[in-house]
Order: sequence, then C-alpha cells, then structure tokens
Amino acid sequence: MTHPASSTVKPPQEFVRGLNLFDSTMTVIATMIGSGIFIVSADMSRLINSPGWMLMAWVLTGFLTITAALSYGELASMMPEAGGMYIYLREAFSPLWGFLYGWTLFTVIQTGTIAAVSVAFARFLGILFPPVSESSYIIPPVHISSGYALSLSTAQLVAIAIIVLLTWTNTRGLEYGKIVQNIFTSAKTLALAALIVVGLALGWNATAVHGNFTNMFHLSSFDPSLGVPAASVFGLIVALCVSQSGSLFSADSWHDITIAAGEVRDPRRTLPKALAFGCIIVCTLYFLANVAYLVVLPFAEIQHAPSDRVAAATLNHIFPGSGAVIMAVAIMVSTFGCVNSLVLAGARAFYAMAKDGLFFSRAGVLNRARVPAWSLVVQGIWAALLVLPRTYNVQTKEYGNLYSNLLDYVISAALIFYILTIAGVIRLRVTRPAAERPYKVPGYPVVPVLYILGAAVVLVILSTFRPASTLPGLVIVVLGAFVYAGIRRQRS
Repeated sequence: MTHPASSTVKPPQEFVRGLNLFDSTMTVIATMIGSGIFIVSADMSRLINSPGWMLMAWVLTGFLTITAALSYGELASMMPEAGGMYIYLREAFSPLWGFLYGWTLFTVIQTGTIAAVSVAFARFLGILFPPVSESSYIIPPVHISSGYALSLSTAQLVAIAIIVLLTWTNTRGLEYGKIVQNIFTSAKTLALAALIVVGLALGWNATAVHGNFTNMFHLSSFDPSLGVPAASVFGLIVALCVSQSGSLFSADSWHDITIAAGEVRDPRRTLPKALAFGCIIVCTLYFLANVAYLVVLPFAEIQHAPSDRVAAATLNHIFPGSGAVIMAVAIMVSTFGCVNSLVLAGARAFYAMAKDGLFFSRAGVLNRARVPAWSLVVQGIWAALLVLPRTYNVQTKEYGNLYSNLLDYVISAALIFYILTIAGVIRLRVTRPAAERPYKVPGYPVVPVLYILGAAVVLVILSTFRPASTLPGLVIVVLGAFVYAGIRRQRS
C-alpha cells in the first residue's frame, strides 16, 4: 500500500526567521552583559593604578568593539546565513580558517563562557541561599594530578542545571528562547541603568569624587607583575593593553547574533543595525557604570573590593547591609539571560560546520521546531563537562576552575580571529567587488584598519607580557589544524 506523501514526516530544513530588529539588538546586548562589568574593574584598576586611565581603558574597549561591529555589519549584509564568523573566515580566506575558529568556539570560547557565566549565576545565588557554594561538595575533589581535580559542588550542580534547562528550552523552538532572552535582557539592562542612576544620584561621595577626579590622569606605579617603569608612557600603554583582557571579555560575544543570521528577518539590513545599536548601548552603559563606581567609592576601595565585586561594594555603600543582596539578584538576572543567548547562538555555528562536513553530521539537522536540537545538546553536554574540572594551587591549597584558565588562554586567540575577520572585509572588497553589499562600513577603509591596528597592538603586548595566558590558546588553535587535517583525510 502506498502511503500519501504527507504521512512521511521529515524535520523541516529551514530556520524560522523570527528575530526582528528589537530581538536581534536584545541578542547583542544579552550576550555582552554577563557578570564581567560588575567585577573586572577591580583588576583593571590595580593594573593601571589611575582613575582617569581606567576610564580610558573602557573607552578603548568601546572603540575596539564599535569599530569591529561596524565592520562586521558589512560581512553580515553580504552573507546573511547561519554561522557568523565561521562563514566569514571560510569565504574570505579558506575553510581551514573557518574551521579553526569553529573548533576554538566549540572547545573553549562559547562552551567555556557558558560554563563560566552559569557558575557566576550559582555563586551569586549562594549569597541568597548559602548552601549553594563551590566548597559545599556532593562529590569532593578527586585529584587526577597534583594541579587538577574533578568535583561536584552544590554550585557546580546549579550551574549544570542552568545549562540543561536553557539547552532544553532552546530545543523547543526559537520563540521560547526569544521570550526568555527579551525578558531577562530588558530586566538586566534596566538593572545596570538603575545602578548607574542610583550611584550618580544617591551615592555621590564628595571624598571619592575629589580623590578620583582631581588630577585623575596622574601616572604612578603600575601592577608590579607587568615589570614596566612607573609613571611612564610605555608602562601606561602596556597596562592599558593588558587590562583589555578583562574589559574586552566583558564586552565579548557581541557578534553572536550573526551566528543566528538564518533566523533574522531581513538580515541584510537588520544585522548591521542590531550590531551597531547593541554595541553602542552596552559600551555606553559600561563606561557610565565605571563613572558611578568612581563617584561612590575611593579608588583604593575599587582596587580592593571583596572578591573583586565592585558593583556590590558600590551598592553596599549606598544601601548598607542590603546592597550585596540587591546586586546578587541583579547579577543572577543578568547571567541567566546571558547564558540563554549564548546557548541560542553558539549552536548555529556548529550547525553551519556540520553542513560543511566539519562537525557531527546530526548537528546539521533541524528538529520539528526548526532549531538545531542535536547541536544544542552537544554544546550543552560539553559546557556542562567544563564545569566539573578544577585547578588546584599547591601553595594556597585553593581550588579554581579549569574553564577560567581556558578562557584566559583563548583571549589572544580570539583577537587573532577578530583581526582576520575584519581583514576579510578588505580582502572581499578586492576579491568580490561586485558582491551585493546593502550595508558598507562607514569610513572604509579607515574604520576596519583602525580596529586591525588597535587589536594588533593589544595582541602583541598581551603575548609579550602575559605569555603564560596567551601561548596555550595558540596551542588550542594549532591542535585544531591537526583535527582539520584528520577530517579532510577521512573524507578523501
């Protein structure tokens, strides 16, 4: 008996274009604002040791991020398909460079960030509910070497639960992920704006303002670990560049909306606008948040905020006793929304790789809800596994998190991919001059060249003054080249 064609149900093979300009801008904001802005200013202030130049470090971050976003817009308008940077590198240079980015994205960048932000959620939940702690073990640390162990604490369990929950909701369809994203992104953007307003309006501290804004660009000694001359221009350049590892990480993942380009309505015009609007909004909020910190807290208190929680110290100064709780709730909202957007976007890159035969084949199939469910699941499993390994400091006998080290390692590698991608704008202008470009970089070629030069200086200085944090990232990238060669051999 012949069954009608309608009885054979196959998963649809086209994405739902359900993200409008507002949704896309919310995705940019959601992936950028996690927990970093509430913490990293402490380490940056210690590195630079100057209130004014700490603000300039954030200006530099904003400059690099916005010039990069303006340049990415051209690539997004040319190639409005799922995959983002993977597609751009593949088309501008070669499939190898696309794969190396996708490999690093899967092994560390996206999954490691998902793990890190999920654990950040759990840590701040612990302020409200103390049994959730990284030292409250369900399975105590099991050492696999003198410096590494595996464990399962209540905080790690909560982090894994967040990853599982948000992976599941995203497999249900784009609409579910979009609703969660928009609600939590709106809430955390308002929370960050409220922190700024409260700091400037209610937290004005005359002593802090005088100390931080009088002779605010005075140069003194920099972080001793940098080994640079005190009060020198060279030392300042080094300190500013090294500090970017914190601020650029806080502003990273802004391009994730381009990975989900297959689900954006009118992507050739929507994506450039979303990138520009989202990055300008977030970078402005980040700068103003740091102004609020400086208005409320003396510089020494920013440098030595407990556990580097500068935002919590700021609110605690304004609302003694309750500031830490208020900030914990705000950061939980922020991190939850951030994880959701990271989960949503990352899987689309692995979907694009699978369509090219460079990832598990099932990751290139959409489910009945027209989302890459298998890609989401694989990403979720690896991110959850990255929560479990711990580092161990023999001297202090303290446990850290392996993903934190991995994320430090790939900052330089990520900069390489950013530089290459934006160089791809110039290369494609030469190799494909007739390609349709509904949006072109304003100020071409100055804008992309400025980013390339600025990011290259940061990369060189990070590699010179933080080799222990940068060389392992390059090793991860090189390993990807061997994996790529193995895949090519297997397919030939």
